[in-house]
Amino acid sequence: MPPTAPPHVPRSSRVVAVEPVLPPHRYGQAEIAEQLAPLLAPEGPRRQLLHRLHAASGVQHRHLALPLERYARLGSFTAANAEFAEIGLDLAERALKGALATAGVTPEEVDFLLFTTVTGVGAPSLDAALVVRCGLRPTVKRLPSFGLGCAAGAAGLARVDDYLAGHPGQVGVLVSVELCSLTLQREDGSTANLVASGLFGDGASAVVLAGADRAAGTPGWDVLGSRSRLYPGTADALGWDVGSSGLSIVLAADLPDLLAAELGAEVRALLGEHGLDPDGVRRWVVHAGGPKVLRAVAGALDLADGPTGALAPSWDALRGAGNLSSSSVLHVLAATPHQPGEHALVLAVGPGVGTEQVLLRAAA
Repeated sequence: MPPTAPPHVPRSSRVVAVEPVLPPHRYGQAEIAEQLAPLLAPEGPRRQLLHRLHAASGVQHRHLALPLERYARLGSFTAANAEFAEIGLDLAERALKGALATAGVTPEEVDFLLFTTVTGVGAPSLDAALVVRCGLRPTVKRLPSFGLGCAAGAAGLARVDDYLAGHPGQVGVLVSVELCSLTLQREDGSTANLVASGLFGDGASAVVLAGADRAAGTPGWDVLGSRSRLYPGTADALGWDVGSSGLSIVLAADLPDLLAAELGAEVRALLGEHGLDPDGVRRWVVHAGGPKVLRAVAGALDLADGPTGALAPSWDALRGAGNLSSSSVLHVLAATPHQPGEHALVLAVGPGVGTEQVLLRAAA
């Protein structure tokens, strides 16, 4: 029999549609490495390291915001951010319209919009233009978010659920846009930049959630609970350095070690609140943070490891598109099988260092 949560566990909302989208420019990993290498490192050991890191990233293809040859001419943060505003809005529109159509929700019925990104900036934020582009009500409540990085997909689900707990008859949407390729730092041969140039891809996603009253009778994933954890003293392990050239990656080599040591207890704490342990979770929805991150998560939770193990959907996402930052875990959720009664745990890691978890149960 499929596992069921204790009957007293309240449900705030239901995920009724997830729409992942990717830019049209798709390239093999080897071709990307060949084109980017001269922009990042001179001939010699650092360029050789770039090729090794790209080959070991677990990524086979990525979708990029721009045609590959354009990156050699993308000279400034101003130019890159302008591309983010234009291309990001188009992708956000595709994702949101697709999710609303799947959910059978009209734009005018959306009450709350949470927008997240960590790869472009603007004021007004991109969601303001999205309201007009998609025909949402001018009175829709908006909450743009920046800085949670890869964790923002999971955190966004939790925060929309928090809103709907107090508005059970309403509809909330989460929109994520991440154009990681536009943050490329030219002539930066640091190991972190070389890793990032081979790991991160571009994409967007939108999720429609309905409050408990509004969701009655619709299929989807019930949100049972969530948990956030910040690890003090790890601010220099993951994030951005912001400078005149834009957003420069900060990526510590020991991040997987932190996850291996700490994550198991965090996940078991959330599951324990709902009468579960890892054996009671059928689906693991983990952001595609790279091979070392996925192996650390599997090890911390005693899950079957590797591309055919418990995290197979995350490995598939990594191979097909790379790490899409906040959109990554939402693309994995969209590809996760839905069998009524099964539990799924959404898990993502971001700057802070922080982890975000959301416990779901597939509704009939």
